[in-house]
Amino acid sequence: MAYNLESLVQILDQILDPDHDQPLWVLDSDKKPQMKTLLQKVYFFIDLLENSSSAVSGYRRRGLESRIRDIAYNAEDVLESHLVDQLLSCREGESFIFSPPDLEKLIEDFESANEEMMSSMEANEMQLKYRLMGGGSKLEVSNCGHGGIGKTTLARNLYKDRLVSFHFDVRAWATISQDYDVGKILLGLLRLATRGPTYETLEMGNGELGERLYKTLFGRRYLIVLDDIWRTEPWDDIRRFLPDNNNGSRIIITTRDSSVADHIDSGSSLHRMSFLNSDESWNLIHQKVFGAGETCSRGLELVGRKIADNCSGLPLAITVIGGLLSQAERTQVFWEQVAEDVSSAIADEYEQFFGILYVIYNYLPYHLKPCLLYMCAFPEDYEIHASRLIKLWVAEGFLKPISGKSLEEAAEMYLMDLVDRNLIFIAQQRPEGKVKSYGIHDVLRDLCLKKAHEENFLFTNRWYMRGDVRLRRVCAHSIQDILDISFNPMWCTRSFLFTGVGSREKLHSSVISAFKLLRVLDILEIKLPWFPKEIRGLVNLRYLALSTSFLPSSISRLWNLRILIFQATALSPMRRAKMSKILGMAELRHIKFKGFYVWYDDEYVEHFVVQDKLQSLSTIAIPQLTDRFLQTIPNLEKLGIFCDEEVDHVKDLSCLHKLRTLKCASFYDGGNLLSNLVFPHSLKKLTLRDCGVLDPDMNGIGKLPNLEILKLQGCKFESRKWEPDEGEFYGLRFLLMEKLNLEYWAADDTHFPRLEHLVIRHCLDLEAIPLGIGDIPTLKVIEVHECSSSAVNAARKIQEEQQSYGNDELEVRFGTL
Repeated sequence: MAYNLESLVQILDQILDPDHDQPLWVLDSDKKPQMKTLLQKVYFFIDLLENSSSAVSGYRRRGLESRIRDIAYNAEDVLESHLVDQLLSCREGESFIFSPPDLEKLIEDFESANEEMMSSMEANEMQLKYRLMGGGSKLEVSNCGHGGIGKTTLARNLYKDRLVSFHFDVRAWATISQDYDVGKILLGLLRLATRGPTYETLEMGNGELGERLYKTLFGRRYLIVLDDIWRTEPWDDIRRFLPDNNNGSRIIITTRDSSVADHIDSGSSLHRMSFLNSDESWNLIHQKVFGAGETCSRGLELVGRKIADNCSGLPLAITVIGGLLSQAERTQVFWEQVAEDVSSAIADEYEQFFGILYVIYNYLPYHLKPCLLYMCAFPEDYEIHASRLIKLWVAEGFLKPISGKSLEEAAEMYLMDLVDRNLIFIAQQRPEGKVKSYGIHDVLRDLCLKKAHEENFLFTNRWYMRGDVRLRRVCAHSIQDILDISFNPMWCTRSFLFTGVGSREKLHSSVISAFKLLRVLDILEIKLPWFPKEIRGLVNLRYLALSTSFLPSSISRLWNLRILIFQATALSPMRRAKMSKILGMAELRHIKFKGFYVWYDDEYVEHFVVQDKLQSLSTIAIPQLTDRFLQTIPNLEKLGIFCDEEVDHVKDLSCLHKLRTLKCASFYDGGNLLSNLVFPHSLKKLTLRDCGVLDPDMNGIGKLPNLEILKLQGCKFESRKWEPDEGEFYGLRFLLMEKLNLEYWAADDTHFPRLEHLVIRHCLDLEAIPLGIGDIPTLKVIEVHECSSSAVNAARKIQEEQQSYGNDELEVRFGTL
């Protein structure tokens, strides 16, 4: 069941106990007992669905689950529609008595479903590596095979292989997909190939981008992966910009179409992937479930081999089945049930792969089903940024509170659970180890799309959008997809996401007015010339992401807003009064202003609202960090600040006891910002961008007891040297030094005793990397990119010295000028 009832619980809780300083309504006392009864019924179903055996399956149960979903949807519609009507008819500042209708009918519907529910529930890599690194002189290496057979996984493993990465000077990856954009592909390849800023390339045409890419690659041994090519046209468009240096460069192409593979490469380097045999299939399941150290009983092995054979040799199907079994009870009864379900699912040969994946979906814990289906809201091969996804889930109401964890932390746990089940994958990790983005295999995405449509969970095709007022979530990938919405009011729709890339089209205001009960409005990629006044009527909004020239003060009418992401489309000043109202909205959890910073002066505020729910705020101008303002954000965990002037007095952030992440940026690199900041001891991650650094500043930072991640980008050191004191940076795990003016750096294992990852980029004046860095016992990776030859030579010397000591664990990576 895609709907997990947590959203309805949040609505009922908020009605019963409004959690803001001045409630907009008072619940009718006669209706309060019914509301509590309704909430109890919902909690009962949550408990039933969570604790029923995951081995129970069948069409009857799935039918009943669908009925619960529909009843819950109806309850949401009744309650929120009535609430929105009263909010819109009420004068600003006035409160009203909220008396929702049809509560008895809603309770009866849940009881009826309760009666019915209670009666029914009881391996290729070495061969390709040889072709990449030694065998043959042909530039192209094609990898062809059935969808789900593991082409992308194999290519990704080779791309990340340590020997492969050492062999090639340059590596770059591009996913092509069905709807490809040559300019976007060339820009992505160029960005990876140069490892530097590409701001000047954003306005280039395809020809200019291609020429720049050709010059970048020419004379260097490169590896390019073009993943998931569906037709011959994209290859013909891109190939002319990839030089054949006859120096061992390689281009890996993956495709499921053999005619495309033959067009690109009909010679000996064409690699056709085959299905796994019976033993290979079982071994893959065994690896996923038991790993290398455990053994499997004979009884389980017999059943497991039956399951493996029914997966028809498809690695993706086997992998996700293995993910299911690894998370469930290891009993023969449960495995027999899975074997039976998989066997039934493949009765129809045409739908066999989808059938297997449906089995996986049906066995998912109910709280993960909506999270998985939500992945299909994004286009094929789209890298879904973790921060965006987590905030969307929070606003959607999918997340169940976990004791001692915030909703955002719960979302991270849900994501890792889906990764562990092999249903989604980590697309990119940040150098410090945190996940940057996730992805989903296109075959699994197709399953999610189909299931999402079946369950009226989410729709992405505009043909589904015509005239259907029941659509719960609508996701458009282009402006064309939403042209018909303005003619069809969708009073039931709770979420509208636009995931088009780089669109600068205008959004007609009537589209927004088609949605009445909207909770999520994500139109950040649509550059609007003005703020649509219709948004002010979406009083049910919890998530708002948009790009426009200004934000009006009336946005404070969105009393339930929890996430606000705003990107300015013009360099217009933000009025202080308007900002004060935004920063006074009590339900807000995350505020992000992109492309500009906010001036916020507390002299314009008479009554401060303590925002105890606010977790992240960026970017705010340094003068506004007054003691009075800091007292209103006691639970802030992430803060971005900006400085463009001399700081005349100390800014004490130590009162922010939960602050974990701080980003400081400045246009005034000769200033004294860092000298006038008092950092809280809770700080774990600190980013300094374009800041002036006086000698004592780094000593103070080095004494922060919990600091694990330090990023120095574009900073100007006053003396052009950095000499930390012994015992500093005791807990630091990750250090980035980028575009610094440093000439001298003295450090060893007594300064960074727990450092794991060191990255040095574009430090052209740095004379050397201290040899003592190699003696840090925890150090795993040193990256040196676009630095002076003396710094590169020092890194090589560190590597050679450590290898002579028998330390083969230290990996040193290089990038060239």
